[in-house]
Amino acid sequence: MAKDLSKDQLLELYRQMVLIRRFEEKSAELYAEGKIGGFLHLYTGEEAIATGACMAMRPGDHLYTAYRDHGWAIARGLDTGRVMAELLGKATGVSGGKGGSMHLASAEKRYWGGHAIVGGHLPLATGTGLAIRYREEPDAVVCVLGEGTTNIGYFHESVNLAAVWKLPVVFLVENNQYGMGTEVGRASAVSNIYMKGCAYDIAHRQIDGQDVLEVHQAMDEALELARTEGPVLLEALTYRYVGHSMGDPERYRSKAEIEEWRERDPIRRFGDTLKERGVADDAALDAIRQATEAEMLQVVKFAEESPEPDDAALWEHVFVNPMGHQ
Repeated sequence: MAKDLSKDQLLELYRQMVLIRRFEEKSAELYAEGKIGGFLHLYTGEEAIATGACMAMRPGDHLYTAYRDHGWAIARGLDTGRVMAELLGKATGVSGGKGGSMHLASAEKRYWGGHAIVGGHLPLATGTGLAIRYREEPDAVVCVLGEGTTNIGYFHESVNLAAVWKLPVVFLVENNQYGMGTEVGRASAVSNIYMKGCAYDIAHRQIDGQDVLEVHQAMDEALELARTEGPVLLEALTYRYVGHSMGDPERYRSKAEIEEWRERDPIRRFGDTLKERGVADDAALDAIRQATEAEMLQVVKFAEESPEPDDAALWEHVFVNPMGHQ
């Protein structure tokens, strides 16, 4: 068990994981009811990565993610009600109801958003790392990406320059085994993604993304290394229990495979660990789950009762030419 985590921190990790799981389940329900539009990519099954990683980050660190971003937003400390309101396109959403599921962000938390263009955020993360080095700041950058992203140019250009300039960036790959519906081994010549760090002579490691304590420890070490020596490539092995998005018929994998991964459920595993170490008993864990249910009722109530954006909001936060014409 990570030595630097107190009992309260361990219980907070468990609470966050349960909250993210229930948030995603409730989001699926609201999507089915037609209350959430557009695309919806759920984080169900991957909760240990965001919670473990974010607890290792400092408040001044920067975070970039792709579009499977609800769990990361919650783990980074964004208001859960406002995140849900964003999914429903409400004015109280973290992006004013304009971003929806794939574009969550918070300048206050230095969370620079879910990005819908695959790999589009990697150059931004490297650029932020360059700014940190230029200004001689103590911060670091966590750039979260899927395993499929490691096959495109953005990845190689960004990691290469981060290595050349020894920038404080941790590239964290969430390898959930499938890029949309394509198994990783069919799309990448190197299926052990972390080995791609060899090409750029940077620290690289593969970890169990279903073990929140291993994720936390690895991220804590990676961030320290990034601050002092340069970029790190981490590959967290994980699995999503649901489709790539809500419209995914999931014809590319078997129910037996899904159930096999469910046996390694990160929430259940961590709950067992907490009980084995005497941190919590069944009653304490059940109390956390009940409190989460009550919180989710309030989260959904807030989101559903929030107002739609005003028509005038269409003209806010858009580019205009110097003459002022739209």
